[in-house]
Amino acid sequence: MKSQKPYEDSRLYRIRHTAAHLLAMAVLEYDPKAKLAIGPPIEHGFYYDFEFTKPINDEVLRNLEKTIGQLIAKNLPVEHKTLTRSEALGRAKKEHQPYKEELINDLPDKELSHYVIGDFWDLCKGPHVASTGEVKAVKLLGIAGAYWRGSENNPMLTRIYGTAFESKKELDEHLKMLEEAKKRDHKKLGVALDLFVFSPLVGPGLPLWTPKGTVIRELLDDFVWELRRKKGYEKVEIPHLAKKDLYEKSGHWDKFKDDLFVIETREGKQFAVKPMNCPHHTQIFARKKWSYREMPQRYANTTMVYRDEQSGELAGLSRVISITQDDAHVFCRPDQVSEELDAIWDIVEEFYSRFGFRLEVRLSFHDPKTPEKYLGDPKIWKNSEAELEKTAKKRGAKYLVAPGEANFYGPKIDFMAYDSLERQWQVATIQLDMNLPKRFELTFVNPAGKDEDVVMIHAAIMGSIERFVSILIEHFGGEFPVWLAPVQVVVLPLSEKFVTYADKVSDELHQSGVRVETDDSNESLGKRIRQAEGQKIPFILVVGEKEQTAKTVAVRERHTPEQSTVSVEQFLSLLRGKK
Repeated sequence: MKSQKPYEDSRLYRIRHTAAHLLAMAVLEYDPKAKLAIGPPIEHGFYYDFEFTKPINDEVLRNLEKTIGQLIAKNLPVEHKTLTRSEALGRAKKEHQPYKEELINDLPDKELSHYVIGDFWDLCKGPHVASTGEVKAVKLLGIAGAYWRGSENNPMLTRIYGTAFESKKELDEHLKMLEEAKKRDHKKLGVALDLFVFSPLVGPGLPLWTPKGTVIRELLDDFVWELRRKKGYEKVEIPHLAKKDLYEKSGHWDKFKDDLFVIETREGKQFAVKPMNCPHHTQIFARKKWSYREMPQRYANTTMVYRDEQSGELAGLSRVISITQDDAHVFCRPDQVSEELDAIWDIVEEFYSRFGFRLEVRLSFHDPKTPEKYLGDPKIWKNSEAELEKTAKKRGAKYLVAPGEANFYGPKIDFMAYDSLERQWQVATIQLDMNLPKRFELTFVNPAGKDEDVVMIHAAIMGSIERFVSILIEHFGGEFPVWLAPVQVVVLPLSEKFVTYADKVSDELHQSGVRVETDDSNESLGKRIRQAEGQKIPFILVVGEKEQTAKTVAVRERHTPEQSTVSVEQFLSLLRGKK
């Protein structure tokens, strides 16, 4: 069944858009010479970029909030007006708004949409609410720097973030969630738990994984592989770069060029570091002629891709340059598409249920109004999109259709996961592609002995492993389930006298496949327990005279106040039950 309309069509989106304009009005009241850039609604609120001539700090933010409240109380009408290009430029020049002038000059339209609140005009396509009184609750959240149009070559502007809701109760609940999210910030927790690090010498957007972080990555990848193995996938490996020719043929050179890292060899040949794996995988399939009886061919490949992201857009593990994808591509007959889509959907559901995520589905289709953004025949796009929607209906999924969200070579099913804070994340993807097989002339021999076009399905379960780990850290607050915890158990000897027994216990656990550490440092037992709790280790085993004599361990389980004393064998049984 279809879900509710997308966020961009919702009343909340319009409220937040209007709130952004109210922020701009408040800023101009505080600093009449401020230059306005852009102020869109975003997923959980809105922002507006400014060039200030007066100082901006937390006290100013509080005063801006008060001004916004006064504008809301006046219940001013929000009116839509259309100006000719010359009228719009004349107004922007008169108001000394150079960023608006630049935007107007870049727009192709002869008539330009504006929204008006009182004496305030803003270049904007909308939508908005009918009056400022409909914006019931606003909170300004903070300040950040942002380059104009995201380019380091442009001026640095001040970005003010805010959010707005239909009621104060909803706003208060959201602010409470934001406070909890701050505590769970993966950038802080990841360092505190010793999972990953960024080095200024290596560069931004290039995370380095510690032994503990690598354990998590490998466990996640092993889980995905086990699910895929059961569905008949085979592993392949590919190099991290390719000749320019590959990407010209795939279309990436034309549609994706700004994101490519291009290398020129000493012989003057151009190569690119791979931004995606699909073109390489087409060439593995193309190595031989395939009979219809040999279809489908399913390739799985966990490997890095690289995209030249702007430094201002990088954010911890959420947005990186080196992206590890748990990628897979299925090459199949047209009559096998439905079954293969179902099999991948099974994998997605089993994987995400293990973490307690609630899933929704977005069908990311092409926008027929902008055909230049996509490769291939519109009829092929229509057929591909119909196939994906048929699968979503068959699975009884709650879904929405999102025109314009497709990749340039095919429509896709995007799975949206809701974490423990009810935040939405785009995670797994299933993409149907009838364009790349045509470009690479990928065929199989049908029962009539003739070549027939292959259908290609792209499937990533985690997508970016970096991003997925960032989501997991925040979802669990660093408290990974036992099977995923990089250290499952820490053994604490009561004193130096019991270190030998502690080591023996650790060794026995290690031999049984448990990830275990011994902390025999000179700190007090209380401090070592607090350190282990701070590292979110699921089980703490304390051993002293009594435990050594009885060959037992005193067990403290995370968030369980009761302590029990059991044999090592009994503890292993308990641990296996937690996996």
